[in-house]
Amino acid sequence: MISDHRFIANFEKYRYLLVQLIKRDIQVKYRNSMLGIFWSFLEPLLTMIMFTIIFSYIFKRDIPNFPVYYLIGRVAFSLFQSGTTGAMKSIIGNSAILRSVYVPKYLFALASVGSAFVTFLLSLIILVAVMIVTNVHFTIYVIFASLPVLVLLLMTLGVGLILATVTVFFRDIEHLYGVFTMLLMYGSAVFYPASIIPAKWQFLLTINPFYAIISCMRTVLMNGTLYNTGELLYATVFSILCLVVGMGLFYKYQNKFLLHL
Repeated sequence: MISDHRFIANFEKYRYLLVQLIKRDIQVKYRNSMLGIFWSFLEPLLTMIMFTIIFSYIFKRDIPNFPVYYLIGRVAFSLFQSGTTGAMKSIIGNSAILRSVYVPKYLFALASVGSAFVTFLLSLIILVAVMIVTNVHFTIYVIFASLPVLVLLLMTLGVGLILATVTVFFRDIEHLYGVFTMLLMYGSAVFYPASIIPAKWQFLLTINPFYAIISCMRTVLMNGTLYNTGELLYATVFSILCLVVGMGLFYKYQNKFLLHL
């Protein structure tokens, strides 16, 4: 593994490039859109309205504030899905640059996650606005929402690095991953209450680290209380493991990327 000193020096040297890559990814994402980056606000708002109309009546007894409940799950899922999908395609999508000039390859995956995180932060403005409109009581525990968000960011980067590495050698991963993210959304109680899942299948939520993250976020933002630290610890360990594996795989195989691009 690369030494901490070399990694930090390398990161500092190319930090400006990373910022430019993040800007480029955001610009490319909204390049052909009239509203541009404002879709970062409108997309979660419009989907929230649609899902509220469809599901709020069905789940009104189980979810007191469906718009906020859904938005928390939605913005978290969008960060993970967008960040990991972008990272997965980052090496292949920038093959022309990698062939012509030396650039640390991990910057492209990191930039994809970074641009997804910027969009996530913009989406939080809509979440806060809806919380205010629906009279959610803000407590001091709101600041603890930053911890599950950080864990989610680590998980996104770790999974993104794993996907970026594997996809170079196995292109079918791009198609399979779309199915996986769909299953993840339906298996994480993003838009339905966890209580409707039969008791014999509840363990699926228990072992789902992504659900643990959004559950922690909902607890502090909606209930105004501190989440189960064991739940957050489980998600943290899983995220760190993903990051370690992702960094290890990426560093081990990055010198072979050009042979497969």
